[in-house]
Amino acid sequence: MGGKVAVLPVVGMIMAECAQAGRMIAGKAAMSNGLSSFVFVLYSHTIASIILLPSSLIFNRQQERPPLTLSIVSGFFLLGSLSGSCLGQSFGYAGINLSSPELGTAMLNTVPGLTFVLAVIFRMEKLDCRSYSTLAKSMGTIVSMGGAFVVTFYKGPLVLEALPSASDSSHQVLSQDSNWVLGGLLLAADCAMASSWLIVQASILKKYSAKSVVVFFYFFFSTILSLLVSLVMVRDPSAWSLKSKTRLISVLFSGILGHAFQVGVTTWCLQKTGPLFVSIFAPLGIVITATVSVIFFGDALNLGILIGAVIIASGFYAVIWGKSQEAIKKVDDEENSGPASSSQKVPLLQNRSSVDA
Repeated sequence: MGGKVAVLPVVGMIMAECAQAGRMIAGKAAMSNGLSSFVFVLYSHTIASIILLPSSLIFNRQQERPPLTLSIVSGFFLLGSLSGSCLGQSFGYAGINLSSPELGTAMLNTVPGLTFVLAVIFRMEKLDCRSYSTLAKSMGTIVSMGGAFVVTFYKGPLVLEALPSASDSSHQVLSQDSNWVLGGLLLAADCAMASSWLIVQASILKKYSAKSVVVFFYFFFSTILSLLVSLVMVRDPSAWSLKSKTRLISVLFSGILGHAFQVGVTTWCLQKTGPLFVSIFAPLGIVITATVSVIFFGDALNLGILIGAVIIASGFYAVIWGKSQEAIKKVDDEENSGPASSSQKVPLLQNRSSVDA
């Protein structure tokens, strides 16, 4: 049973990364079709809020919910601000629109390093300079950040050229190095917001354990903030339209799978394992997104993304190794520390022996 408990967060995070990669591709498709990035986030979060409202009421009965205090509600609002349209995702989708979904998922690989730094600052992770596990996590963080700089500032030659059908105006932005760098910087800001979001959410979950309620209020507040920002920033009525099938399908996919499912699963894994475990699955996104974009959309693939992804993945596995060594040490310490556990084992063995006799 313990093996199943350990495997479930891994499977959940793989599925969440698939959903997130799909959301980035859907966002790129919708924005290439003329939908505003601000409006895209607004529609997606609105759909996610509607989907999650029943589950937050059904699966958390009133007597099981912790009380909603002002500090908890303020935390929900902070979550919506960090990753809502006004901050995090506005940077993220603008960066994707200026560059590519592959660059977006590659930059997400910096989230483990940023999260580790913040987790140490807020004492969610221990920093022991004499420990090999701490050294591995620290070096992995530095390596991942270096890979992010490679991905952002070195595009490199084409490894796979775009198909003729993909070489339209929506892909011409990739030929502009200034847009590529600006897109990378915007995505870096999005990653910083994402790391902060994980830390804040982990802190809230310690005080308020009703996961579905936390996720609902996150989308609820981000929807309100997205609406305010969209009304100010988007004045063109055509940028709000969902008459195009591409826009409609992209918004539905993003709202249902890319947000409601992905954030719900991530929140469950976050409560079970902590922010660092959740963040270290980010490198899977570059593999998923690049594969889908090249195979199904005929997108080009640059050498800089591959080199940066390999560097980031190396740091990713160093962090994983360090984290696994800490988990093993914690289990060993728990097994060897308690005198009660050893005293309880003897009677059980004696009883078993008497039964066998």
